[in-house]
Amino acid sequence: MNFRALASDFQTSFSQEADHYFFSPGRINLLGEHTEYNGGHILPCAITLGTYGAVSKRTDRLVRLYSKNFSEQGMIQFTLDDLDFLPSHGWVNYPKRILSILQQEGHKINEGFDLLVSGNIPQRAGVSSSASLLMLVGEIANKLSQLHIPRLELINAGRAAEQEINGAINGIMDPFIVAKGKMNHAILLDCHTLAFDYIPLKLEHYKIILMNTNKPSEQAASIYNQRRDECEHALRHLQGAINILSLSDLNLEQFENSKHLIPTDILKKRVQHVVSENARTLLAIKEIKRGNLPAFGSLLNQSHISLRNHYEVTGVELDTLVEASWRQPGVLGAKMTGIGMGGSAIALVETSEVDQFMEHVNDAYRMRLGYDVDFYVTSIGDGVREVNLET
Repeated sequence: MNFRALASDFQTSFSQEADHYFFSPGRINLLGEHTEYNGGHILPCAITLGTYGAVSKRTDRLVRLYSKNFSEQGMIQFTLDDLDFLPSHGWVNYPKRILSILQQEGHKINEGFDLLVSGNIPQRAGVSSSASLLMLVGEIANKLSQLHIPRLELINAGRAAEQEINGAINGIMDPFIVAKGKMNHAILLDCHTLAFDYIPLKLEHYKIILMNTNKPSEQAASIYNQRRDECEHALRHLQGAINILSLSDLNLEQFENSKHLIPTDILKKRVQHVVSENARTLLAIKEIKRGNLPAFGSLLNQSHISLRNHYEVTGVELDTLVEASWRQPGVLGAKMTGIGMGGSAIALVETSEVDQFMEHVNDAYRMRLGYDVDFYVTSIGDGVREVNLET
């Protein structure tokens, strides 16, 4: 995305120059899929694709928003005194909600702004396009009104906004990674304590290929809530006999010794995924620190197999994409990312093989599903931030 082009578009849309420019990334989860709400460890990263904003502060309480991704909706405006959800406002309900939450928490946003938004990440594809937008608007309000909001408070506001709009009991990962991402680093996050470490991950000869199935995760909220309920059900049975706070407190040996306490085979499979995925995530850190990228890639493959066989959240689209990826030369590993049942997958692909990879995987996908994949070549980037065009 060219910020100069964004500046020109802002001037065309609002008949003035923008004062500030911001970028908020999307995110992918490398490992730790569906362990977030089970108190486990996750290994996500911010990516260099995301949401761009050009903004100019106003002297009144009006907010005017225009998105190049939803240009058919035109410019939408509201005041800081009327932030109620309106179906006709579509995507703008996300900015309205986080502004409302920040004001409810006592932050004084006295003046509005004009904002032009343009994103290059797919919508409803499991890569946190909504969290990217929420953190963008939160950071804009924080900087323009000099609120000095602690980062974790801004993250929690984004999480609350998404929960209220989407109706899913979502975790903290999406806004956390969007806000705290770091170039060439994954983040190991303990979802129970929120302790985290930056893990250097330089994929010098590889690219991250984000693959959108073009099947929106329409069942995402219901699947997410169903799996969460299943895990909580299993946890209650285990807690009747052993002292654990979450499923991720179990290691693999403890799971084998206690799985007889879990009443159904389906629940056993759900717990097996959570426990093994948490173990894979921690093992991945050791392999990354050793510089053993092939072993790391193998763990990605194992993660997808468990998500397919034990957690049952992949579906034909994601399985076709990932299994076709495994067959291509130069691939370290591939897996679904996000909630599943549509959405996106990722593959780590040797740079020299990227073009052939995309061609062959798309051929296999089209042959099975009858339509094309959208590919995005990306890398690990920084979190939400203001951008100085002069540097």
